[in-house]
Amino acid sequence: MEIIESGQKELLQPPDVEEFRRWMRENKSPALRDKVMDEREAVKRFVKDGDYIGVELYGTVRCPMSVIREIVRQGKKNLRLAGQGLLEIDFLVAAGLVEAMDITYVGYEVLGLSNILRRAAESGKVKLVEWSNAAMAWRFKAAAMGVPFIPVRSMLGTDTLKYSAAKVVKDPFTGIAVTLLPALILDVGIIHVHRADKYGNAQIDGISGFAFEMARASKRLIISTEELISTEEIQRYPERTIIPWFLVDAVVVAPFGSHPGEMCYCYERDQEHLLEFLKAAETEETTQQYLQKYVYGPKTHQEYLDLIGRDRLEALKRANKGR
Repeated sequence: MEIIESGQKELLQPPDVEEFRRWMRENKSPALRDKVMDEREAVKRFVKDGDYIGVELYGTVRCPMSVIREIVRQGKKNLRLAGQGLLEIDFLVAAGLVEAMDITYVGYEVLGLSNILRRAAESGKVKLVEWSNAAMAWRFKAAAMGVPFIPVRSMLGTDTLKYSAAKVVKDPFTGIAVTLLPALILDVGIIHVHRADKYGNAQIDGISGFAFEMARASKRLIISTEELISTEEIQRYPERTIIPWFLVDAVVVAPFGSHPGEMCYCYERDQEHLLEFLKAAETEETTQQYLQKYVYGPKTHQEYLDLIGRDRLEALKRANKGR
C-alpha cells in the first residue's frame, strides 16, 4: 500500500502478533483454578519493571485504584502506559514510575486538566505519543483480533495524527485515505469489574467501555472486583460474562476498589476526596504529602478504606441509590 503520511512520534509498543499468539498458547492455561489473591501478591507476581500496562475505563469510572495504589507501594519502575485513564495515570506519574505514555486525554472535566501530568510533560520526564480515544480502543481491538493493524478514519486531518505513530495509506480497493493503527498488546491489563468468580469469569454492569478488547489484548490480566460470587451464579447469566476465566491471571476482591472514583449502580464518585486530591496536585510537595497519607501510609486496601471511613463510604452508596 502507498503510504501518504506518517506520524512523527515513536511507536512505544511495536506489535508482534505472532509472538503474542505464541505467548498466549504457552502461558495461558484453560484449567479451572482458584486465582483469588490480594493486591500485593497480584502486583508482585504479574507486574514487572519496564512493563507496558493498561487500565480500563475513562475518567473516574470503574478505575482499578486498589491495584494502582499497590503498584505505587511496590515502586514498579520504568513503566509505559496506555494513557487513556485518569486517576490511575496521575498516581503512577506522581510516584515517578512512568517513562513513556500513549496518551489520549488526562483531564477532570469541569475541574480542569492534570497538574501532575503537565509537570511531567513540561519537564520531559515522561515521553508522550498522542492518539484519539477511539484510536486507542481500536488498537486494542486489532490486538484482540490477532492482526498487526486496523484501518480507520480516526485522526485524519488533525495534528493528533502528526504527533502519533500512525500511518495514512491509500486504500487499494477505493483509493481513499485511511489511517492504519498498530495493534496494542499489553504486558499487563488491569480491569475493575462488578463481580467475578474465583476462576476469573467477570461481569460488568452499565458501560463496558473497551474491557472486552483490552482483556483479549493483554498477556497478563489482573481483575479486581467489587464482589466475589459463585460460579453457579455466573452460569445463570452467561451472556453477562464479558471476560472469561482463561484470560485472567489474578482475581482481587476489592469492595470500593474504584474509590475515589465511582462504580455504576454501586456508589458515587467521592467528590470531596477528589477535590482534596486535585488541591494537593497543584504542587509537587503537596502531591507527595497526599501519596504519603493515602498510598504509602495504608499497607493494604482495607487499611485505605479504614482511613476513608465506613460512614463516608456508606454515604456514597446511599447517594447512588438515591439517583
